Amino acid sequence: MVTIGVFDGVHRGHAQLVHAATAAAQQRGVPSVLMTFDPHPAEVVRPGSHPPQLTTLTRRAELAEAMGIDVFCVMPFTPVLAAQSPKDFVHEVLVERLHASEVVVGDNFTYGKKAAGTVDKLRESGARFGFEVQAISLFGEHAVTFSSTYIRSCVAAGDVESAAEALGRPHRVEGVVVRGDGRGRQLGYPTANVAPPMHSAIPADGVYAAWFTVLGAGPVVGQVEPGARYQAAVSVGTNPTFSGRTRTVEAFVLDTSADLYGQHVAVDFVAHIRPMVAFDSIDDLLAEMAKDVEKTRRVLGE
Repeated sequence: MVTIGVFDGVHRGHAQLVHAATAAAQQRGVPSVLMTFDPHPAEVVRPGSHPPQLTTLTRRAELAEAMGIDVFCVMPFTPVLAAQSPKDFVHEVLVERLHASEVVVGDNFTYGKKAAGTVDKLRESGARFGFEVQAISLFGEHAVTFSSTYIRSCVAAGDVESAAEALGRPHRVEGVVVRGDGRGRQLGYPTANVAPPMHSAIPADGVYAAWFTVLGAGPVVGQVEPGARYQAAVSVGTNPTFSGRTRTVEAFVLDTSADLYGQHVAVDFVAHIRPMVAFDSIDDLLAEMAKDVEKTRRVLGE
């Protein structure tokens, strides 16, 4: 039992595919397999066009497991794979490697060289090789299909609330806490400067209410255990009050003084609080930051 796609985001539309695949696998008494690709096919077909990434591979695997998938299969997307004909892809991947008894895809699924393979062609191949095909419409509301493209546009606009609605959870940015210029600590608001992986989908410049979670396999001695979660007021942008040029993700983590440097962390964006602006004075900035913290506590407390 196989469901195929990039699955960036593992959003509510993808959840429909996964539910169908796990239900069918249980009925047939076979494992359910989610097959994704890495790197993103767009980067191989059109180098330099890698879209902003909504989830890391590790996060996708975690989400798939939580939804009941038995096997998370990562297919290296190479120029050789991109050049395969639809027939060769089906025979070599679905039949020879995965021994698929049923394949679940979105109703707009394409595959093979120049995306020449369609759902109808997949059904023809299924009739030949002995597997069934389910094509499912991605779940949507308000006439909007829940797709990774739609979610990326929400994130890019800073509309993290709509992104969360489509994802079924807040949009997450992971990264390692690195040392910044220390200005936040000087102002009384020490921040964790989160350096995300390349291609990460970062929300538009602004201030956000977010959950800040420490990831990792072992404890930070004397400080905080992995899995600990805190409220955070998160600034995304270039710090225009100080004429900054580098775009950063800086989290003022509430109710802890733990040393977070070097830790792998996750920032789950819940709500947009205000746009990024340049203040006339440090006092004006500090007054607004105090309001940001108050709003963060209120939003996350609800």
